[in-house]
Amino acid sequence: MNRLGKRGNETLIEMSLSADDDIAILTKFKPSQSEGEECNGPLSETISTAGSEIPSSSEIDKRHQSKDSIFFRDGVRRIDFVLSYVDDFSKELEKKLERRKEFESNLQKAGLELETEDKKESEDGKIFFVKIHAPWEVLITYAEVLNIKVPIKENDIPSTVENPLDCMLFPLRLPEKVMHPEPDYFTAPFSKDKQELYLINDESTFFSPSMRNRIVNYILTRCPYGTEEGKKKFGIKRLLNNGTYTAAYPLHDCQYWKKANDPNCDNERYTLYMEWARFLRFYKEQPLDLIRKYYGEKIGIYFAWLGFYTEMLFLAAVVGLICFLYGLFTMDENMSSKEICDPAIGGEIIMCPLCDQDCDYWRLNTTCQSSQYSHLFDNVATLFFAIFMGIWVTLFLEFWKRRQARLKYEWDLVDFEEEQQQLQLRPEYEAKCTQKKRNPVTQEMEPYLPLTSQAVRFCISGTTVLFWVSLIIASMIAVIVYRLAVYAAFASLMENTQTLQPISGLLTPQLATSVTASCLNFVIIMILNFFYERIAIWITDMEIPRTHMEYENRLTMKMFLFQFVNYYSSCFYVAFFKGKFVGYPGAYTYMFNRWRNEECDPAGCLIELTTQLTIVMAGKQIWGNIQEAFVPWICNWWGRRKARNNPENLYSRWEQDHDLQTFGALGLFYEYLEMVIQFGFITLFVASFPLAPLLALMNNILEIRVDSWKLTTQYRRPVAAKAHSIGVWQEILNGMAILSVVTNAFIVAFTSDMIPRLVYYYAYYENEDSPMSGYINNSLSVFLISDFPDRNKPKENPENFVICRYRDYRYPPDHERKYLHSMQFWHILAAKLAFIIIMEHVVFIVKFFVAWMIPDVPADVKAKIKREKYLTQKILHEYELEKLKERLCQGDKRATEKEFIATEGRMELSRAM
Repeated sequence: MNRLGKRGNETLIEMSLSADDDIAILTKFKPSQSEGEECNGPLSETISTAGSEIPSSSEIDKRHQSKDSIFFRDGVRRIDFVLSYVDDFSKELEKKLERRKEFESNLQKAGLELETEDKKESEDGKIFFVKIHAPWEVLITYAEVLNIKVPIKENDIPSTVENPLDCMLFPLRLPEKVMHPEPDYFTAPFSKDKQELYLINDESTFFSPSMRNRIVNYILTRCPYGTEEGKKKFGIKRLLNNGTYTAAYPLHDCQYWKKANDPNCDNERYTLYMEWARFLRFYKEQPLDLIRKYYGEKIGIYFAWLGFYTEMLFLAAVVGLICFLYGLFTMDENMSSKEICDPAIGGEIIMCPLCDQDCDYWRLNTTCQSSQYSHLFDNVATLFFAIFMGIWVTLFLEFWKRRQARLKYEWDLVDFEEEQQQLQLRPEYEAKCTQKKRNPVTQEMEPYLPLTSQAVRFCISGTTVLFWVSLIIASMIAVIVYRLAVYAAFASLMENTQTLQPISGLLTPQLATSVTASCLNFVIIMILNFFYERIAIWITDMEIPRTHMEYENRLTMKMFLFQFVNYYSSCFYVAFFKGKFVGYPGAYTYMFNRWRNEECDPAGCLIELTTQLTIVMAGKQIWGNIQEAFVPWICNWWGRRKARNNPENLYSRWEQDHDLQTFGALGLFYEYLEMVIQFGFITLFVASFPLAPLLALMNNILEIRVDSWKLTTQYRRPVAAKAHSIGVWQEILNGMAILSVVTNAFIVAFTSDMIPRLVYYYAYYENEDSPMSGYINNSLSVFLISDFPDRNKPKENPENFVICRYRDYRYPPDHERKYLHSMQFWHILAAKLAFIIIMEHVVFIVKFFVAWMIPDVPADVKAKIKREKYLTQKILHEYELEKLKERLCQGDKRATEKEFIATEGRMELSRAM
């Protein structure tokens, strides 16, 4: 697509120079009014009439205007943005009045039109509302600055051939007018000098409301409001922070539960609520084009990604459920659990105490039920599912790239350069950086942060992040200490309490310790999250990132690093550390020389990892939905408990939206973070819990409707923003996909019992007819009780046991290499390492082959992009040729015949290319 003309580029440079230059472009639209005819500030109801013959407020009967209207009192000019404030009668009242007067005066100089609603007109009699309208001249100027694409011709490229399976998917479809609310057009970046080229049927509707509020927000974030402490102050964000204004937001177009009375209202919010935000529509497709039109591309791309992720989860959930059912149906055939449950085998095996002194000897068959449940997740299907998920992740990421490429074409984002939007300096950066230097590219002076200041800020930031990560690790160690300390208490309680005997087979001391520790760990996770979210924002602000993209990327990496350690550290402990460094009877390993390290259940640690994963994952999802749905609803209900009973003519549209919650600049960031953390649960540890994708699928079906419901009903309308991808989250997902192959290989090798069983099956079996019989006895080593030191020896041995068994591969006490690792231990270790290497290489080879086979951009989309570029260039060239002909016919001396020939030649060259 064509780039901006020279004038547009100069404007962008002006807007990125410094606070002193921000007003340069704005003053071009100063209203044509006499001196002293400015907006009278907060205590008056004024209507700016710059460049239009609009009747004054005295000529309009307010009673005839619906309070649910989204227009000025004249019923013509649309309200593009609303500012609100209150007279708090504090010490800074005069200063706030001065700031508001200067800010609103500069907004009028920028060409915006204002209309103030006195506090007497508000429901509570305390709030002033300043309504803002952007006239045509302002819109076309900033459409050029922001490189907004607009229609030039209706798209005549034939649509793709319909899928024969579409008839089967008809119940999932939404009406065409909801799915595609606008015709498809060829578009080009707007240029003020070529207005007749564009399909401008009506100036009031040419720019959509989302485009309009994006333009006004751009002006608001850069408009100055005075000089304080020798520094130029500007931007609505600062005015909100210092309490000058209480809120700034664009309006919803109607109430969500009914259509507006105004026939000029599009009622898109009502349509979104009826067709998208209700849970009963969970099986329907999402109206992505309408979401994009109403909320902007950035929010649209999030819901597109979430929907696609949920669709792909369906396949993973089905395969995971099949693997789980395989474990369920083969539970009775599991030889290991049969031997453990057999009174003649497991009932005769005496196990060594699991803690010092307070724990007694116990019989192996007491873990019968836990060993049976462990088989649900620790079987041959687990290996298949781990490999399958490694390939599924690749398919998900590659097919998302294709889906994203299709959306970029359909939403006119192919030539959208995020850098052009995001590389503009943040207003906060411009305000805090007083020093300037020459930009080597633009040769213009621009603010910069000295290297020494950057180094100091990064050191403080890095130290803070390191401290909080260390705090998470310390909390995890505290939970481990809790597990070690309470295990003996649980063991003693369950052994001595008769009422617990009926459930002792199901609720073992190991399981009770694991469940309570998981719940405690989840509570600690939530508490640390609460504090770190605020710390991460604070240290990112302190770093003063230069651009919006830089700010988001830095905050994303900090938050993700913290959440990664916070949520996954306990799972990593159970998967890779618990039961691996316990020593053996008489030579146990101790933490801090006090607490004996935990042992795994004889059935393996996998069931404990499954428990930990289920509690943390399910708890996070339930708590997240409560936070997202109930908290905003309760806050809104409390805020409008009086106003909700008022008639419509006393409760205006801007007041209704004012009482809603603020979505915030980081609202979408938290939504992505929540889903990426979930993605980690179902990929990093999926070998231990095949039902994780099913849980995630059910959560996401609910998540889509909860997110859409709260965005449509409980939050103010967010400012529209553009984005052509999910940004840095794509790289994070790619990194987690690679890490998941490694973690699942280690889980199958070291956490599950699969490799030891396979080694026994092929090399150490004792019965050819039943190769797995005798495995339990083979996997338990023998210890002579008389060798126990006093520190480890139980207080009592009423049955006078001579030997006890423990989970390891060591030589017996009568062997010359007493209690040293046996050769079978080294065989199993070699098999585990070989398995990890083979599995990783196989999965990685398949992953990279699949990624290479699937192109990132579909062939038909590539063809359409080229076709559209060609036709758009042709339209633009023909337009230039027609304009040149007109100039020649009018006798314009500057339009020479050579210029005409050159233009025609350029068209021919374009066709040839």
